[in-house]
Amino acid sequence: MATAFADITFTPSVKAAQSLYGSREANSRFELADDPGIGLTEPEIEFIGERDSFYQATVSEFGWPYVQHRGGPEGFLKVLDAHTIGFADFRGNRQYLSIGNLNFNDRISMILMDYPNRRRLKLWGRVRIVHESEDPALVSQLAVPAYRARVERGIVIDVKAIEWNCPQHITPRYSKAELSYLINPLLEEIAALKAQLAASNDASKP
Repeated sequence: MATAFADITFTPSVKAAQSLYGSREANSRFELADDPGIGLTEPEIEFIGERDSFYQATVSEFGWPYVQHRGGPEGFLKVLDAHTIGFADFRGNRQYLSIGNLNFNDRISMILMDYPNRRRLKLWGRVRIVHESEDPALVSQLAVPAYRARVERGIVIDVKAIEWNCPQHITPRYSKAELSYLINPLLEEIAALKAQLAASNDASKP
């Protein structure tokens, strides 16, 4: 979706900034790429399905942006087809800032992070808000039955553009589960060595 990304993001003001700071020529490759935007491919589908959180940005009718963190169990953000993703909107603090913004302007921008591997996927789309009374089958498809949270609505996103972002300045961070995966083999090895040492000490006693 290289050209789609450029079509959406490279406004005249952005191009002027690129020219001012000397990156216009390098960025023109996005506009010239032979990739009009044919949908999500396997790398994106796999990456999206592995996320347990993302950041989303919406804009109010007064022009103010609002960035929100959305989280859930791994895989709560679902790929519905090559052009559509969605998620169950769990009940939160009931301020409804993002929902209110989307009711006025259905555009959304998202950043999906993979901190351990220093990867991030940027995504632009248009949102359709779906209530259970309107489409119970779709809301059920987006729900995560094993996750104990109240689903208030479904959020369906028509993906218009994506871009894999450069890994510069991403500090690796690890979840508790990821740390356990790395540390548990070491703890098991330490326990085994302690047991061997204890057995050796016992054997050496008169």
